[in-house]
Amino acid sequence: MRELEKAGILTLADKGYQGADTPVVITPYKGRNKPESQKQANRSHARLRAPGERANAQLKSWRILHKLRCSPNKASHLAKAIVVVIPAPTLVRGLASVS
Repeated sequence: MRELEKAGILTLADKGYQGADTPVVITPYKGRNKPESQKQANRSHARLRAPGERANAQLKSWRILHKLRCSPNKASHLAKAIVVVIPAPTLVRGLASVS
């Protein structure tokens, strides 16, 4: 998160995020009985996060990643290669199961 903060990149986290309180991490509003403005903000937040969530779910379906034993740097290169191999609509929409 420090690197994202240095670069000024905003990050959308889920309600369960419990990291450092930093201005670059945006979480949805918590609690019940929220005003309509907060509900709308949470809906927008969810819409923005959805493609990344679907992409992560698709990557988890690749068996090669299940027992991956390498550095995070190598793992990120592998994940990027998978994203290149999978057609974008399949990855983003999760239309096909690839394993």
